[in-house]
Amino acid sequence: MSESRVLLVDDEEELRRSSAQALELAGFHVDTFASAERALEFIGFSFQGVVISDIRMPGMDGMTFLQRIREIDPELPVILVTGHGDVQLAVRAMREGAYDFVEKPFTAQTLAGTIRRALDWRGLVLENRRLRAVAGKRDDIEQRLPGRSQVMVDLRYRVRAIGASDADTLIIGDTGVGKEVVARALHDLSSRANSPFIAINCAALPQNLIESELFGHEPGAFPGALRPRYGKFEHGRGGTILLDEIGSMPFDLQAKFLRVLQERVITRLGSNEHVPLDVRFIATSKLELEPEVAEGRFRADLLYRLNVATLHVPSLAERRSDIPLLFMQLVRESAARYGRDDIEISPSLASEMAARDWPGNVRELRNAAERLVLGLETQRDDASSPSNGSRLAERVAAFEKNVIASALAAHGGALKPVYVSLGISRKTLYEKMQKFGLDKRALMDEP
Repeated sequence: MSESRVLLVDDEEELRRSSAQALELAGFHVDTFASAERALEFIGFSFQGVVISDIRMPGMDGMTFLQRIREIDPELPVILVTGHGDVQLAVRAMREGAYDFVEKPFTAQTLAGTIRRALDWRGLVLENRRLRAVAGKRDDIEQRLPGRSQVMVDLRYRVRAIGASDADTLIIGDTGVGKEVVARALHDLSSRANSPFIAINCAALPQNLIESELFGHEPGAFPGALRPRYGKFEHGRGGTILLDEIGSMPFDLQAKFLRVLQERVITRLGSNEHVPLDVRFIATSKLELEPEVAEGRFRADLLYRLNVATLHVPSLAERRSDIPLLFMQLVRESAARYGRDDIEISPSLASEMAARDWPGNVRELRNAAERLVLGLETQRDDASSPSNGSRLAERVAAFEKNVIASALAAHGGALKPVYVSLGISRKTLYEKMQKFGLDKRALMDEP
């Protein structure tokens, strides 16, 4: 893997420098970081390499870092570095998905051997994903944006088409639908995939420091500015900058940002020097911005400049037939993340998930999956779901109806995978659907 990279994260500068030198002598390409937050900007679903991180660090510690990485890609190998007293913590990290751990003090040969094994494993994972995509099976984008409904098929098509370009993109969707997931997919499909992905929450930027945070400053630009500082825009050069909830950006700042979009240059506070900016901008909004323009809260020229390409991410209410399949996938991911055994989802629970409203969308559905995996919620026994006074035949019929309805919902109304998975003939499936009053058109978004 000639292009493989090692991300080394440690807050101790001397140890970080000496470890990087030893690994580079062993033939690895090493990028070093003093904080986990900075390293996260370089990690994506298609990242070709491994991560080495100290467990105990200020800010985001190694365990939290591991969890964040597994949310991006559960098959990315993470090697944790521990002190003598942290072995039990490292063992718990292994159960939660860490690839391996090394104990301080370690030799360069020991660490290099672990890295080589991890790189070989990562190479097999990425090659397997590539082969599945070539064979017409689920590729990276389908795994990250699952669903058989037509709105999701269309979304994946547009993501693949736009991702390979360098076009600035506006992503519209309700809270919790996965707008940042779409943004990361666009980044990973582009030529900027190995450069930083900087996410900026426009609603959370401090009003008094917002320009300094974005554009940076020179010493003396304002009281307390003792040394020069890169802003987030400059920090992301060569990569992608995500402006989350851009509708919350203050109106006066929108004009300055418009100039950045048009000219691709910035000027730090307290400086007259222009700094070239090679970045791709992706913005998200939970609100349609045209009404915001009409109300005078958002600049029309900024909107027209920003939405070179626009993606609408559907809510779960718009793709209800995807909910059972999506819930099953989230349960599997949660079980892997927490080191728990896989949970078999009962047909009645799958049907219940599809019938419920999810105002928090995928984020709320993921929370429900995690609660189930952690044992905070239990699923009902399908055999006992009818009333106690029901006869055996009625209970069996209710169970059978739930099984067929859940299978139809999970497969988006497609009949062949349903009767194949249930081990019955097509004729039998038709008869039972007629018997139970099941209409596949009510369980799918397309005929």
